[in-house]
Amino acid sequence: MIELQLKPREEARIKAGHLWVYRDELVEVPEADAGSLARVRTYDGTSLGTGFYNPISKIAVRMLGAEVEVADDAFFTRRFRQAQALRERVLPGESAYRVVFGEADLMSGLIVDRYNKVFVIQMLAAGMDIRIDAIIAAIRAVFPDVEGIIEKNTMQTRVKEGIEMREGVVWGSVGESVDIKENGILLRIDLIGGQKTGYFLDQKMNRRTVGALSHGKRVLDCFCNVGGFALNAAMGGAAEAVGIDSSTAAVEAATRNAELNGFTNARFEKANVFDDLRARIAREEQWDIIVLDPPSFAKARSAIKGALAGYAELNRTAMKLLSTNGILVTASCTQLVPESTLMDIMYREAARLRKRLRLLHRGEQAPDHPILLAMPETQYLKFLVFDVIDA
Repeated sequence: MIELQLKPREEARIKAGHLWVYRDELVEVPEADAGSLARVRTYDGTSLGTGFYNPISKIAVRMLGAEVEVADDAFFTRRFRQAQALRERVLPGESAYRVVFGEADLMSGLIVDRYNKVFVIQMLAAGMDIRIDAIIAAIRAVFPDVEGIIEKNTMQTRVKEGIEMREGVVWGSVGESVDIKENGILLRIDLIGGQKTGYFLDQKMNRRTVGALSHGKRVLDCFCNVGGFALNAAMGGAAEAVGIDSSTAAVEAATRNAELNGFTNARFEKANVFDDLRARIAREEQWDIIVLDPPSFAKARSAIKGALAGYAELNRTAMKLLSTNGILVTASCTQLVPESTLMDIMYREAARLRKRLRLLHRGEQAPDHPILLAMPETQYLKFLVFDVIDA
């Protein structure tokens, strides 16, 4: 096993439970195969545990939260059983959920999502990528009814780790789609062609919140993907639920999902959300509930300024479309934009329009995406529900 030494006074964050050791924190960066097990020691020689080492990555070591001597099938099986036990406690009976959420489950660089009997894996780091066979074996051991496993390894993070992009079925067989149920709604998901691992599982509880608010309301779901919020609104008895997305495939999938559930009060349209909202203002439309769930606006700190401008414009435009005592639901999955910053944006944009905001509800990612307090990077989803009233 490789032995790595931290520079003086660099150990506090790691001792507190953060799982990333950066290259510039090491006394030296020795040559070794990417993904090798390494023990990290303080400058005075005290062991801080072991992790997967990658000499070419800015994150040189992804710690495993313990002294791990061998990362084999048994190691992954043990960790997966622990992760699954948590999901069974917090989301019993679900057919689709995140089994492994990277650092939050002490498996930095690994995502495992379950969709009934099909699993989707993502390896964002070399240490996990070279152990794909052990990961597959562990899934099969912990979930003996698994029928197929897909890898969706097309994230830019892999480029920084020096590993190639890959996508496809790696074990078993997978059909063109898989059916799941969420909040009582039947969803047909394209796991190979869909975004992320196929569906945005992290909004599960928040979609339920929107459904509970929607009875008799006209609901506009922006960036609807395969229909999530609009379908929950329809299930909740919305007078009308309209979803907008720029992806033809997403709109077609959302329409199919509405048909599968017999929702005659839901429909979906292909459009650029920013342009579409402005056009609806010009037509003097009004909506009782508007849901804003855009993709991440900033993957790097250099893009934060543009992200803040995007959130401001989006929320300002939506507020202009709300009926009297309308409800604005706004979400952000941009980890680099904290909730306090989003709140400030909302306050300023409401003031510009001479409106007042009353916060009715705040949410975050579903409990199958737990937050490890030692790692703020695991907390990314903000979900705010406002009552919007004229000043």
